[in-house]
Amino acid sequence: MSPEVMPETVVVPAGKETDQRGRAHSRARAARRRRIVVLASRALLLIAVLGLWEVLSRANVIDPFNFSMPSKIWDQIYTWLTHGTALGSLGEQIWYTLYEALLGWIIGVIGGVVCGIALGRIAFLADVLGPYIKVLNSIPRIVLAPIFVIWFGLGPASKVASAVVLVFFPVFFNAFQGAREVDRNLVANARILGASDRRVTLQVVIPSATSWIFTSLHVSFGFALIGAIVGEYIGATKGIGLLVAQSQGTFNAAGVYAAMVILAVVALVAEGLLTFAERRIFRWKPSGSGD
Repeated sequence: MSPEVMPETVVVPAGKETDQRGRAHSRARAARRRRIVVLASRALLLIAVLGLWEVLSRANVIDPFNFSMPSKIWDQIYTWLTHGTALGSLGEQIWYTLYEALLGWIIGVIGGVVCGIALGRIAFLADVLGPYIKVLNSIPRIVLAPIFVIWFGLGPASKVASAVVLVFFPVFFNAFQGAREVDRNLVANARILGASDRRVTLQVVIPSATSWIFTSLHVSFGFALIGAIVGEYIGATKGIGLLVAQSQGTFNAAGVYAAMVILAVVALVAEGLLTFAERRIFRWKPSGSGD
């Protein structure tokens, strides 16, 4: 009987292990330094732009009536926060717009994902419906907002509809492409193991297309906000878009810019939440070097 062969134990020299740890710490420090530099550069750029705007407006190099100035925009936001707007409290207006955008975004995302996966998986549906989707996508969807106001009135339904049509197509095309780009070997292996079409779609196609879908979510929420704002601008009883329309009607440039600043903050918060959710879901993916 041959003697039992013991597995060979690989011993890493202490000096080499120390070098590896040192390089890892150096990379981590370099990444932290880069992040700090990026954040500081962003802040300095914003301060420089706002400062130049303020100086040029006060010196009448640019017309302060039409272009306003950062100090007046801040005063307008502060007034809305402390004394409310002509439509009610500022928080109520933000929530009203956010509610319309969120509802439209959810409906548009669900519709886009379902239709995109379905057409990506069923070639017959793609052949039949493809030309109609291309025609609908070629229509400037912003011009549908007045039609939705006529159909659904001044309430939130018309703004939700505007948000849905803006969100649907980017999500649809990404989900469709994601379903088409699934590794055929994975699908073939699942079928060999006896998976039905439904199980292949749920357990192979959708997880593989998730990264494509998340890519569209970052852009689509901004589109949902645009749809809600445009609908409110055309006709509404509440919302940030109506604040913009009222400020424009009274030649209050600071009010228009203040509403834009508020929308930018809302969009940035939403983008941060989506990025956080994406990182939690795709923790297995290597993170990029960009911020």
